[in-house]
Amino acid sequence: MGVLRVIFHLDMDAFYASVEQRDNPSLRGRPVIVGSPPDKRGVVCAASYQARKFGVRSAMPSRTAHRLCPAGVFIRPRMDAYRTESHAIMDLLTQFGGAVEQVSVDEAYLDMSHRFAVFDPETVMGLGREMKNLIRSERRLTASIGIGGNKLLAKIASDHGKPDGLFCITEEEKVAFLRPLPASAIHGVGKVTAEALTKAGLRTIGDLQDYRGELRALVGSYAPILRRYAMGEDDRALEYDGEVKSVSAEETFERDTDDRRVLVPALKDQARELAEKLGKERLAARTVQIKVRYSDFKTLTRQTSVEDPVETADDIYAIACSILRREQLVDRPLRLLGLGVTGLVPPSLQIPLPL
Repeated sequence: MGVLRVIFHLDMDAFYASVEQRDNPSLRGRPVIVGSPPDKRGVVCAASYQARKFGVRSAMPSRTAHRLCPAGVFIRPRMDAYRTESHAIMDLLTQFGGAVEQVSVDEAYLDMSHRFAVFDPETVMGLGREMKNLIRSERRLTASIGIGGNKLLAKIASDHGKPDGLFCITEEEKVAFLRPLPASAIHGVGKVTAEALTKAGLRTIGDLQDYRGELRALVGSYAPILRRYAMGEDDRALEYDGEVKSVSAEETFERDTDDRRVLVPALKDQARELAEKLGKERLAARTVQIKVRYSDFKTLTRQTSVEDPVETADDIYAIACSILRREQLVDRPLRLLGLGVTGLVPPSLQIPLPL
């Protein structure tokens, strides 16, 4: 028998928008969209569940969000407020003991194995309820908590219960529970991989569990990991180093320029480079940062954070353009243009595999 593991995954519900609704009672129950106003060429950072019902999502152009949800209330993001709130929530979690791996401002894994002699669903759910109640009473926000014997199961459990959910997947039921779920519910299976699996007739996790063909031909070196994940097996440890990771690219031009015919291709190339790096590392980013340097060597950096991690070149490029327009950074010729992403986290079911 293996070592007992009891992993909790906490995911705050529509975090940025929920903070805004809490701090401004007039916004409660309304479709709140955190991001640039629709009359500006910006993007959505986050959306309340009321807005998500209309198809609004992070990194979507604000104009598109307004078209989908005309009654949406657009709010400028207050990143300092969200970070302060995040620190307060994580401080509450330390009261329960155990190790905490914070993967973003609104998401964390907790290893609570030391609290239990056996994995009893009623008992572990009781602890999850305590966590939810504490966050609700102290911070007036709701959280979804998933519990399982590993990070994969805990994450799937929290997604299954959202919003304001509490769900547990036991070792005994994990294989049967996973069977009807789409293959994209597995960590590491994004749009590209899901399409490749679907073409081979592998639409659900159950299809993967039963598949006896050569999976490597479909997903490359990810095949052995995918087989284990499909059976609910995941030996990833929690990471506690708290190291801030980033990926960046930049170009110094031969001649200072403000010509869109030069800047646009350069920015698109950088976005593609960053997306490729994220794909290889199986990561997504919460923050996109622009760096510009002028003829006099004055250097500025500006950034935007989104609630749902981004990973595609198109999303990274769209946010970068939004920053440039919002901050009016190309008001004179540039010597250098750079693009970076930080706040790197495991992707939420959308990371494509390198082909």
